[in-house]
Amino acid sequence: MREFVKIRRDDTVAVALKPLFAGRVLDVDGTRIRLMEEIPQGHKFALCRIGEGEAVIKYGSPIGFATAQIAPGEWVHTHNLRTGLGEIGAYRYHPGPAGERQQERTEFFWGYRRPDGRAAVRNEIWIIPTVGCVNDIASAIERRCQDCLQGTVEAIAAFPHPYGCSQMGDDQENTRRILADLVNHPNAGGVLVLGLGCENSNIDVLKGYIGTYDENRVKFLVCQESEDELEDGVRLVHELAAYAGRFRRERISAGELIIGLKCGGSDGLSGITANPVVGIFSDLLVAQGGTTILTEVPEMFGAETLLMDRCANEGVFDQTVSMINDYKRFYGSHGLPVYENPSPGNKKGGISTLEDKSLGCVQKSGFAPVEGVLSYGERVTKRGLHLLAAPGNDLVASTALAASGAHMVLFTTGRGTPFAAPVPTVKISSNTALYEHKRNWIDFNCGSMTEGKDSGGLGEELFRYVLEAASGKRVKSEEAGFHDMAIFRQGVTL
Repeated sequence: MREFVKIRRDDTVAVALKPLFAGRVLDVDGTRIRLMEEIPQGHKFALCRIGEGEAVIKYGSPIGFATAQIAPGEWVHTHNLRTGLGEIGAYRYHPGPAGERQQERTEFFWGYRRPDGRAAVRNEIWIIPTVGCVNDIASAIERRCQDCLQGTVEAIAAFPHPYGCSQMGDDQENTRRILADLVNHPNAGGVLVLGLGCENSNIDVLKGYIGTYDENRVKFLVCQESEDELEDGVRLVHELAAYAGRFRRERISAGELIIGLKCGGSDGLSGITANPVVGIFSDLLVAQGGTTILTEVPEMFGAETLLMDRCANEGVFDQTVSMINDYKRFYGSHGLPVYENPSPGNKKGGISTLEDKSLGCVQKSGFAPVEGVLSYGERVTKRGLHLLAAPGNDLVASTALAASGAHMVLFTTGRGTPFAAPVPTVKISSNTALYEHKRNWIDFNCGSMTEGKDSGGLGEELFRYVLEAASGKRVKSEEAGFHDMAIFRQGVTL
Protein backbone atom coordinates (compact mmCIF):
# COMPACT_ATOMS: atom_id res chain seq x y z
CA MET A 1 0.00 0.00 0.00
CA ARG A 2 1.29 3.46 -0.91
CA GLU A 3 1.72 5.72 2.09
CA PHE A 4 1.52 9.11 0.39
CA VAL A 5 1.04 10.70 -3.02
CA LYS A 6 2.57 13.68 -4.75
CA ILE A 7 -0.15 14.53 -7.26
CA ARG A 8 1.79 16.73 -9.75
CA ARG A 9 5.49 17.10 -10.42
CA ASP A 10 5.61 20.74 -9.28
CA ASP A 11 3.62 20.25 -6.07
CA THR A 12 5.17 21.55 -2.87
CA VAL A 13 3.02 19.28 -0.68
CA ALA A 14 2.17 15.58 -0.67
CA VAL A 15 -0.92 13.87 0.77
CA ALA A 16 -0.87 11.07 3.33
CA LEU A 17 -2.81 8.02 2.12
CA LYS A 18 -2.69 6.55 5.65
CA PRO A 19 -1.86 8.06 9.03
CA LEU A 20 1.86 8.82 9.12
CA PHE A 21 3.70 9.12 12.43
CA ALA A 22 6.13 11.84 13.41
CA GLY A 23 9.76 10.98 12.78
CA ARG A 24 9.07 8.83 9.71
CA VAL A 25 11.59 9.36 6.92
CA LEU A 26 10.02 9.23 3.44
CA ASP A 27 11.66 9.15 0.03
CA VAL A 28 9.90 11.65 -2.22
CA ASP A 29 11.38 11.74 -5.74
CA GLY A 30 14.81 10.90 -4.32
CA THR A 31 14.64 13.45 -1.51
CA ARG A 32 14.45 12.26 2.11
CA ILE A 33 11.70 14.02 4.08
CA ARG A 34 11.50 13.56 7.85
CA LEU A 35 7.98 14.17 9.18
CA MET A 36 8.03 16.73 11.96
CA GLU A 37 4.61 15.74 13.33
CA GLU A 38 1.83 13.21 12.82
CA ILE A 39 0.04 13.57 9.46
CA PRO A 40 -3.56 12.25 9.45
CA GLN A 41 -4.90 10.40 6.40
CA GLY A 42 -5.88 12.81 3.63
CA HIS A 43 -3.80 15.66 5.08
CA LYS A 44 -0.80 17.41 3.54
CA PHE A 45 2.85 17.74 4.48
CA ALA A 46 5.46 20.07 3.01
CA LEU A 47 8.05 18.73 0.56
CA CYS A 48 10.29 21.80 0.71
CA ARG A 49 10.71 25.00 2.68
CA ILE A 50 7.76 27.31 2.00
CA GLY A 51 8.26 30.92 3.02
CA GLU A 52 5.61 33.05 4.69
CA GLY A 53 3.35 34.48 1.97
CA GLU A 54 4.46 31.93 -0.64
CA ALA A 55 1.96 29.90 -2.63
CA VAL A 56 1.38 26.29 -1.59
CA ILE A 57 1.08 24.08 -4.68
CA LYS A 58 -1.17 21.01 -4.95
CA TYR A 59 -2.71 19.51 -8.12
CA GLY A 60 -0.09 21.68 -9.87
CA SER A 61 -1.96 24.84 -8.80
CA PRO A 62 -1.95 27.21 -5.79
CA ILE A 63 -4.30 26.17 -3.00
CA GLY A 64 -3.50 29.26 -0.89
CA PHE A 65 -0.61 31.01 0.80
CA ALA A 66 1.50 30.13 3.82
CA THR A 67 0.75 32.29 6.88
CA ALA A 68 4.10 31.36 8.43
CA GLN A 69 7.30 29.71 7.29
CA ILE A 70 6.72 25.99 6.75
CA ALA A 71 9.59 23.50 6.99
CA PRO A 72 9.91 20.27 4.98
CA GLY A 73 7.96 17.50 6.69
CA GLU A 74 5.65 19.92 8.48
CA TRP A 75 1.87 19.47 8.52
CA VAL A 76 0.17 21.94 6.16
CA HIS A 77 -3.40 22.82 7.07
CA THR A 78 -5.69 25.61 8.23
CA HIS A 79 -3.27 26.70 11.00
CA ASN A 80 -0.59 27.78 8.50
CA LEU A 81 -2.43 28.19 5.17
CA ARG A 82 -4.91 30.83 4.01
CA THR A 83 -7.00 31.20 0.88
CA GLY A 84 -5.86 33.36 -1.99
CA LEU A 85 -9.33 33.86 -3.45
CA GLY A 86 -10.66 37.31 -4.22
CA GLU A 87 -13.91 38.66 -5.59
CA ILE A 88 -15.00 39.24 -9.22
CA GLY A 89 -12.43 37.93 -11.68
CA ALA A 90 -11.32 38.97 -15.16
CA TYR A 91 -10.56 35.98 -17.37
CA ARG A 92 -9.13 35.30 -20.81
CA TYR A 93 -9.85 32.36 -23.04
CA HIS A 94 -6.78 30.12 -23.37
CA PRO A 95 -8.09 26.93 -24.99
CA GLY A 96 -5.89 23.98 -24.16
CA PRO A 97 -5.26 20.84 -26.20
CA ALA A 98 -8.21 18.49 -26.52
CA GLY A 99 -8.23 15.62 -24.06
CA GLU A 100 -7.20 12.19 -25.25
CA ARG A 101 -10.16 10.62 -27.02
CA GLN A 102 -11.35 7.38 -25.50
CA GLN A 103 -11.46 4.24 -27.57
CA GLU A 104 -14.65 4.19 -29.64
CA ARG A 105 -17.10 1.43 -28.82
CA THR A 106 -20.82 0.96 -28.58
CA GLU A 107 -22.31 0.19 -25.17
CA PHE A 108 -25.93 -0.31 -24.18
CA PHE A 109 -28.21 -0.39 -21.16
CA TRP A 110 -31.73 -1.70 -20.67
CA GLY A 111 -34.02 1.29 -20.18
CA TYR A 112 -37.49 2.59 -20.95
CA ARG A 113 -38.38 4.41 -24.17
CA ARG A 114 -40.98 7.12 -23.63
CA PRO A 115 -43.54 8.11 -26.29
CA ASP A 116 -41.68 11.39 -26.90
CA GLY A 117 -38.54 9.41 -27.76
CA ARG A 118 -36.59 10.10 -24.56
CA ALA A 119 -34.88 7.34 -22.61
CA ALA A 120 -35.44 6.62 -18.91
CA VAL A 121 -33.66 4.43 -16.37
CA ARG A 122 -36.62 4.07 -13.96
CA ASN A 123 -40.38 3.66 -14.28
CA GLU A 124 -41.78 5.35 -11.18
CA ILE A 125 -44.92 7.22 -10.13
CA TRP A 126 -44.09 10.65 -8.68
CA ILE A 127 -46.41 12.72 -6.47
CA ILE A 128 -45.36 16.38 -6.71
CA PRO A 129 -46.95 18.99 -4.41
CA THR A 130 -47.24 22.50 -5.81
CA VAL A 131 -47.01 23.93 -2.27
CA GLY A 132 -45.78 22.79 1.13
CA CYS A 133 -49.32 22.95 2.58
CA VAL A 134 -50.20 19.60 0.96
CA ASN A 135 -46.96 17.77 1.80
CA ASP A 136 -48.63 15.46 4.30
CA ILE A 137 -51.39 14.63 1.83
CA ALA A 138 -48.75 13.69 -0.78
CA SER A 139 -46.93 11.47 1.72
CA ALA A 140 -50.19 9.82 2.82
CA ILE A 141 -51.09 9.03 -0.80
CA GLU A 142 -47.62 7.52 -1.28
CA ARG A 143 -48.11 5.24 1.73
CA ARG A 144 -51.57 4.12 0.63
CA CYS A 145 -50.47 3.34 -2.94
CA GLN A 146 -47.69 0.84 -2.31
CA ASP A 147 -49.97 -1.82 -3.78
CA CYS A 148 -49.25 -0.18 -7.16
CA LEU A 149 -45.74 -1.64 -7.12
CA GLN A 150 -46.60 -4.31 -9.62
CA GLY A 151 -45.29 -5.19 -13.06
CA THR A 152 -42.75 -2.62 -14.21
CA VAL A 153 -43.76 0.15 -11.77
CA GLU A 154 -40.68 0.43 -9.55
CA ALA A 155 -41.55 3.05 -6.93
CA ILE A 156 -44.28 5.39 -5.70
CA ALA A 157 -42.53 8.53 -4.44
CA ALA A 158 -43.80 11.81 -3.00
CA PHE A 159 -41.55 14.87 -3.04
CA PRO A 160 -42.46 17.18 -0.13
CA HIS A 161 -40.97 20.69 -0.13
CA PRO A 162 -41.75 23.93 1.77
CA TYR A 163 -42.26 26.26 -1.20
CA GLY A 164 -44.84 27.27 -3.83
CA CYS A 165 -46.32 30.20 -1.91
CA SER A 166 -45.12 33.28 0.04
CA GLN A 167 -42.27 33.63 -2.47
CA MET A 168 -41.22 36.49 -4.72
CA GLY A 169 -39.06 37.07 -7.77
CA ASP A 170 -36.41 34.49 -8.57
CA ASP A 171 -37.49 32.20 -5.71
CA GLN A 172 -40.99 31.88 -7.13
CA GLU A 173 -39.57 31.32 -10.60
CA ASN A 174 -37.11 28.71 -9.35
CA THR A 175 -39.88 26.76 -7.66
CA ARG A 176 -42.05 26.69 -10.77
CA ARG A 177 -39.19 25.71 -13.06
CA ILE A 178 -37.93 22.90 -10.83
CA LEU A 179 -41.40 21.46 -10.24
CA ALA A 180 -42.17 21.57 -13.96
CA ASP A 181 -38.82 19.93 -14.76
CA LEU A 182 -39.62 17.08 -12.38
CA VAL A 183 -43.11 16.65 -13.85
CA ASN A 184 -41.47 16.29 -17.28
CA HIS A 185 -38.65 13.96 -16.14
CA PRO A 186 -38.60 10.69 -18.13
CA ASN A 187 -37.85 8.55 -15.04
CA ALA A 188 -41.44 9.25 -13.97
CA GLY A 189 -43.76 6.96 -15.92
CA GLY A 190 -46.68 8.77 -14.28
CA VAL A 191 -47.04 11.99 -12.26
CA LEU A 192 -49.71 13.25 -9.87
CA VAL A 193 -49.45 17.03 -9.44
CA LEU A 194 -51.07 17.83 -6.10
CA GLY A 195 -52.20 21.41 -5.46
CA LEU A 196 -53.98 23.19 -2.64
CA GLY A 197 -55.87 25.74 -4.72
CA CYS A 198 -54.99 29.16 -3.30
CA GLU A 199 -51.19 29.10 -3.64
CA ASN A 200 -49.11 31.39 -5.89
CA SER A 201 -47.74 28.45 -7.86
CA ASN A 202 -51.10 26.82 -8.31
CA ILE A 203 -51.81 24.12 -10.88
CA ASP A 204 -53.13 26.50 -13.54
CA VAL A 205 -49.97 28.61 -13.26
CA LEU A 206 -47.71 25.56 -13.22
CA LYS A 207 -49.28 24.15 -16.38
CA GLY A 208 -47.76 27.07 -18.29
CA TYR A 209 -44.31 25.88 -17.20
CA ILE A 210 -45.01 22.19 -17.82
CA GLY A 211 -46.06 22.80 -21.40
CA THR A 212 -47.65 20.07 -23.52
CA TYR A 213 -48.30 16.91 -21.52
CA ASP A 214 -49.86 13.48 -21.97
CA GLU A 215 -53.12 13.30 -19.99
CA ASN A 216 -52.54 9.59 -19.40
CA ARG A 217 -49.14 10.31 -17.82
CA VAL A 218 -49.86 13.51 -15.83
CA LYS A 219 -52.88 13.91 -13.53
CA PHE A 220 -53.83 16.96 -11.45
CA LEU A 221 -55.69 17.22 -8.15
CA VAL A 222 -56.70 20.45 -6.36
CA CYS A 223 -57.28 19.51 -2.74
CA GLN A 224 -59.63 22.42 -1.93
CA GLU A 225 -61.91 21.28 -4.75
CA SER A 226 -62.02 17.64 -3.64
CA GLU A 227 -64.43 16.28 -1.02
CA ASP A 228 -61.91 13.57 -0.11
CA GLU A 229 -58.46 14.35 -1.52
CA LEU A 230 -56.92 11.14 -0.17
CA GLU A 231 -59.42 8.90 -1.92
CA ASP A 232 -59.19 10.94 -5.12
CA GLY A 233 -55.40 10.93 -4.97
CA VAL A 234 -55.21 7.18 -4.46
CA ARG A 235 -57.59 6.63 -7.38
CA LEU A 236 -55.49 8.83 -9.69
CA VAL A 237 -52.25 7.11 -8.71
CA HIS A 238 -53.80 3.73 -9.52
CA GLU A 239 -54.77 5.09 -12.94
CA LEU A 240 -51.22 6.34 -13.47
CA ALA A 241 -49.77 2.99 -12.40
CA ALA A 242 -52.00 1.15 -14.87
CA TYR A 243 -50.64 3.42 -17.63
CA ALA A 244 -46.98 3.29 -16.56
CA GLY A 245 -47.08 -0.47 -16.05
CA ARG A 246 -47.33 -0.95 -19.82
CA PHE A 247 -43.73 0.17 -20.38
CA ARG A 248 -41.02 -2.47 -20.74
CA ARG A 249 -37.26 -2.19 -20.68
CA GLU A 250 -35.49 -2.31 -24.01
CA ARG A 251 -31.93 -2.06 -25.29
CA ILE A 252 -30.83 1.60 -25.55
CA SER A 253 -27.48 3.14 -26.47
CA ALA A 254 -25.38 4.38 -23.54
CA GLY A 255 -25.01 7.57 -25.56
CA GLU A 256 -28.54 8.53 -24.44
CA LEU A 257 -27.60 8.56 -20.75
CA ILE A 258 -27.43 11.86 -18.87
CA ILE A 259 -25.46 11.61 -15.62
CA GLY A 260 -25.06 14.30 -12.93
CA LEU A 261 -21.71 14.70 -11.14
CA LYS A 262 -21.65 15.84 -7.51
CA CYS A 263 -19.50 15.53 -4.39
CA GLY A 264 -20.27 16.15 -0.74
CA GLY A 265 -18.74 15.44 2.63
CA SER A 266 -15.39 15.47 0.82
CA ASP A 267 -12.07 14.62 2.45
CA GLY A 268 -8.44 14.97 1.44
CA LEU A 269 -8.64 11.80 -0.66
CA SER A 270 -11.72 12.82 -2.68
CA GLY A 271 -9.67 14.69 -5.28
CA ILE A 272 -7.13 11.86 -5.46
CA THR A 273 -9.32 8.75 -5.67
CA ALA A 274 -13.09 9.10 -6.16
CA ASN A 275 -13.28 12.34 -8.16
CA PRO A 276 -10.64 11.38 -10.77
CA VAL A 277 -12.35 7.98 -11.22
CA VAL A 278 -15.64 9.77 -11.87
CA GLY A 279 -13.73 11.96 -14.34
CA ILE A 280 -12.62 8.84 -16.20
CA PHE A 281 -16.22 7.65 -16.23
CA SER A 282 -17.35 11.03 -17.60
CA ASP A 283 -14.86 10.85 -20.46
CA LEU A 284 -15.95 7.29 -21.27
CA LEU A 285 -19.62 8.28 -21.39
CA VAL A 286 -18.98 11.42 -23.44
CA ALA A 287 -17.00 9.30 -25.91
CA GLN A 288 -20.17 7.21 -26.29
CA GLY A 289 -22.08 10.35 -27.21
CA GLY A 290 -23.50 10.62 -23.70
CA THR A 291 -23.92 13.62 -21.44
CA THR A 292 -22.52 14.54 -18.03
CA ILE A 293 -23.36 17.61 -15.93
CA LEU A 294 -21.00 19.15 -13.36
CA THR A 295 -22.47 21.56 -10.82
CA GLU A 296 -21.83 23.28 -7.42
CA VAL A 297 -20.41 26.56 -8.74
CA PRO A 298 -18.91 27.76 -5.42
CA GLU A 299 -16.73 24.66 -5.49
CA MET A 300 -15.30 25.72 -8.83
CA PHE A 301 -13.82 28.92 -7.32
CA GLY A 302 -10.05 28.60 -7.53
CA ALA A 303 -10.22 25.96 -10.26
CA GLU A 304 -12.50 27.75 -12.72
CA THR A 305 -9.74 28.53 -15.25
CA LEU A 306 -9.15 24.79 -15.72
CA LEU A 307 -12.76 24.51 -16.89
CA MET A 308 -12.69 27.74 -18.88
CA ASP A 309 -9.67 26.60 -20.89
CA ARG A 310 -11.63 23.47 -21.89
CA CYS A 311 -14.65 25.38 -23.20
CA ALA A 312 -15.54 24.27 -26.71
CA ASN A 313 -15.68 27.85 -28.00
CA GLU A 314 -15.62 31.47 -26.85
CA GLY A 315 -19.39 31.57 -26.46
CA VAL A 316 -19.29 28.77 -23.89
CA PHE A 317 -16.27 30.46 -22.26
CA ASP A 318 -18.23 33.71 -21.88
CA GLN A 319 -21.14 31.82 -20.34
CA THR A 320 -18.78 30.13 -17.88
CA VAL A 321 -17.23 33.46 -16.87
CA SER A 322 -20.71 34.91 -16.31
CA MET A 323 -21.75 31.88 -14.23
CA ILE A 324 -18.68 32.17 -11.98
CA ASN A 325 -18.85 35.94 -11.52
CA ASP A 326 -22.63 35.93 -11.02
CA TYR A 327 -22.19 33.56 -8.08
CA LYS A 328 -19.47 35.76 -6.63
CA ARG A 329 -21.80 38.77 -6.93
CA PHE A 330 -24.51 36.73 -5.22
CA TYR A 331 -22.21 36.16 -2.24
CA GLY A 332 -21.20 39.82 -2.24
CA SER A 333 -24.82 40.99 -2.33
CA HIS A 334 -25.31 39.22 1.01
CA GLY A 335 -22.10 40.67 2.47
CA LEU A 336 -20.40 37.27 2.49
CA PRO A 337 -16.90 36.30 1.30
CA VAL A 338 -16.65 33.84 -1.58
CA TYR A 339 -14.18 31.53 0.14
CA GLU A 340 -15.90 30.42 3.39
CA ASN A 341 -16.83 27.02 2.00
CA PRO A 342 -14.93 24.03 3.43
CA SER A 343 -17.11 22.52 6.17
CA PRO A 344 -15.82 21.24 9.52
CA GLY A 345 -15.98 17.72 8.08
CA ASN A 346 -14.01 18.81 5.00
CA LYS A 347 -11.30 20.28 7.22
CA LYS A 348 -11.16 17.26 9.48
CA GLY A 349 -10.67 15.15 6.36
CA GLY A 350 -7.70 17.24 5.18
CA ILE A 351 -9.16 20.00 2.97
CA SER A 352 -7.71 23.36 4.04
CA THR A 353 -9.05 26.04 1.66
CA LEU A 354 -11.70 26.46 -0.99
CA GLU A 355 -9.03 26.24 -3.70
CA ASP A 356 -7.93 22.90 -2.22
CA LYS A 357 -11.55 21.70 -2.32
CA SER A 358 -12.31 23.09 -5.79
CA LEU A 359 -9.24 21.65 -7.49
CA GLY A 360 -10.29 18.24 -6.19
CA CYS A 361 -13.94 18.84 -7.07
CA VAL A 362 -13.39 19.59 -10.77
CA GLN A 363 -11.53 16.29 -11.20
CA LYS A 364 -15.01 14.79 -11.68
CA SER A 365 -15.25 16.51 -15.07
CA GLY A 366 -12.42 14.50 -16.63
CA PHE A 367 -10.81 16.04 -19.72
CA ALA A 368 -13.64 16.35 -22.24
CA PRO A 369 -14.48 19.78 -23.70
CA VAL A 370 -17.16 21.82 -21.93
CA GLU A 371 -19.98 21.93 -24.48
CA GLY A 372 -22.52 24.09 -22.66
CA VAL A 373 -23.55 26.03 -19.55
CA LEU A 374 -27.01 25.56 -18.02
CA SER A 375 -28.86 28.06 -15.87
CA TYR A 376 -30.63 26.82 -12.74
CA GLY A 377 -33.70 24.85 -13.79
CA GLU A 378 -32.67 24.68 -17.46
CA ARG A 379 -32.90 21.28 -19.14
CA VAL A 380 -29.96 19.97 -21.13
CA THR A 381 -30.56 19.66 -24.87
CA LYS A 382 -27.05 18.97 -26.22
CA ARG A 383 -24.73 16.07 -25.60
CA GLY A 384 -21.32 16.20 -23.96
CA LEU A 385 -20.01 17.73 -20.72
CA HIS A 386 -22.04 20.65 -19.31
CA LEU A 387 -21.73 23.00 -16.36
CA LEU A 388 -24.84 23.78 -14.31
CA ALA A 389 -25.38 26.92 -12.23
CA ALA A 390 -26.38 25.63 -8.78
CA PRO A 391 -25.00 26.01 -5.24
CA GLY A 392 -22.84 23.51 -3.38
CA ASN A 393 -25.56 22.29 -1.00
CA ASP A 394 -25.85 18.56 -1.62
CA LEU A 395 -29.61 18.21 -1.87
CA VAL A 396 -30.23 21.50 -3.70
CA ALA A 397 -27.52 20.77 -6.27
CA SER A 398 -28.53 17.13 -6.76
CA THR A 399 -32.16 18.16 -7.27
CA ALA A 400 -30.98 20.71 -9.83
CA LEU A 401 -29.08 17.97 -11.68
CA ALA A 402 -32.24 15.86 -11.84
CA ALA A 403 -34.28 18.86 -12.98
CA SER A 404 -31.78 19.47 -15.79
CA GLY A 405 -32.44 15.96 -17.05
CA ALA A 406 -29.93 13.72 -15.27
CA HIS A 407 -31.15 10.12 -15.17
CA MET A 408 -28.80 9.41 -12.28
CA VAL A 409 -26.36 11.26 -9.99
CA LEU A 410 -22.86 10.04 -9.15
CA PHE A 411 -22.07 11.37 -5.68
CA THR A 412 -18.54 11.07 -4.31
CA THR A 413 -17.92 11.40 -0.58
CA GLY A 414 -15.19 10.96 2.00
CA ARG A 415 -17.42 11.34 5.05
CA GLY A 416 -20.62 9.61 3.89
CA THR A 417 -24.27 10.65 3.58
CA PRO A 418 -27.56 8.70 3.25
CA PHE A 419 -29.62 11.20 1.21
CA ALA A 420 -31.01 10.60 -2.28
CA ALA A 421 -31.86 12.90 -5.17
CA PRO A 422 -35.14 12.47 -7.09
CA VAL A 423 -33.16 10.10 -9.35
CA PRO A 424 -30.91 7.14 -8.42
CA THR A 425 -27.97 8.53 -6.45
CA VAL A 426 -24.81 6.39 -6.56
CA LYS A 427 -22.60 6.97 -3.49
CA ILE A 428 -18.90 6.58 -4.23
CA SER A 429 -16.43 6.52 -1.32
CA SER A 430 -12.99 8.10 -1.48
CA ASN A 431 -11.61 5.77 1.21
CA THR A 432 -12.07 2.12 2.06
CA ALA A 433 -12.75 2.76 5.77
CA LEU A 434 -15.96 4.61 4.87
CA TYR A 435 -17.02 1.87 2.44
CA GLU A 436 -16.53 -0.84 5.06
CA HIS A 437 -18.18 1.17 7.84
CA LYS A 438 -21.25 2.34 5.87
CA ARG A 439 -22.05 -0.41 3.39
CA ASN A 440 -25.73 0.50 3.72
CA TRP A 441 -24.89 3.94 2.22
CA ILE A 442 -21.99 3.37 -0.17
CA ASP A 443 -22.40 1.72 -3.58
CA PHE A 444 -18.88 1.88 -5.02
CA ASN A 445 -15.45 2.12 -3.38
CA CYS A 446 -12.57 4.12 -4.85
CA GLY A 447 -10.47 3.80 -1.70
CA SER A 448 -8.83 0.75 -3.25
CA MET A 449 -6.70 3.19 -5.27
CA THR A 450 -4.64 3.76 -2.11
CA GLU A 451 -4.02 0.01 -2.05
CA GLY A 452 -2.60 -0.03 -5.57
CA LYS A 453 -5.67 -0.37 -7.76
CA ASP A 454 -5.44 1.44 -11.10
CA SER A 455 -7.69 4.48 -11.62
CA GLY A 456 -8.33 3.52 -15.23
CA GLY A 457 -9.54 0.10 -14.21
CA LEU A 458 -11.78 1.61 -11.54
CA GLY A 459 -13.18 4.05 -14.10
CA GLU A 460 -14.13 1.12 -16.32
CA GLU A 461 -15.69 -0.69 -13.34
CA LEU A 462 -17.72 2.41 -12.50
CA PHE A 463 -18.89 2.67 -16.11
CA ARG A 464 -20.11 -0.95 -15.92
CA TYR A 465 -21.78 -0.28 -12.58
CA VAL A 466 -23.66 2.71 -14.01
CA LEU A 467 -24.90 0.63 -16.94
CA GLU A 468 -26.16 -1.98 -14.46
CA ALA A 469 -27.88 0.68 -12.34
CA ALA A 470 -29.40 2.25 -15.45
CA SER A 471 -30.70 -1.21 -16.36
CA GLY A 472 -32.57 -1.55 -13.07
CA LYS A 473 -30.04 -2.49 -10.38
CA ARG A 474 -31.16 -0.58 -7.31
CA VAL A 475 -28.62 1.58 -5.51
CA LYS A 476 -28.37 1.68 -1.71
CA SER A 477 -30.52 4.78 -1.23
CA GLU A 478 -33.25 3.17 -3.37
CA GLU A 479 -33.09 0.00 -1.29
CA ALA A 480 -33.67 2.22 1.75
CA GLY A 481 -36.66 3.83 0.03
CA PHE A 482 -35.16 7.35 0.04
CA HIS A 483 -36.35 10.04 -2.39
CA ASP A 484 -35.50 13.67 -1.54
CA MET A 485 -35.63 17.08 -3.18
CA ALA A 486 -34.77 20.70 -2.32
CA ILE A 487 -35.21 23.98 -4.18
CA PHE A 488 -32.73 26.88 -4.18
CA ARG A 489 -33.98 29.74 -1.98
CA GLN A 490 -32.32 33.15 -2.34
CA GLY A 491 -34.74 35.81 -1.08
CA VAL A 492 -37.38 36.65 1.49
CA THR A 493 -40.38 34.64 2.62
CA LEU A 494 -43.60 36.67 2.77
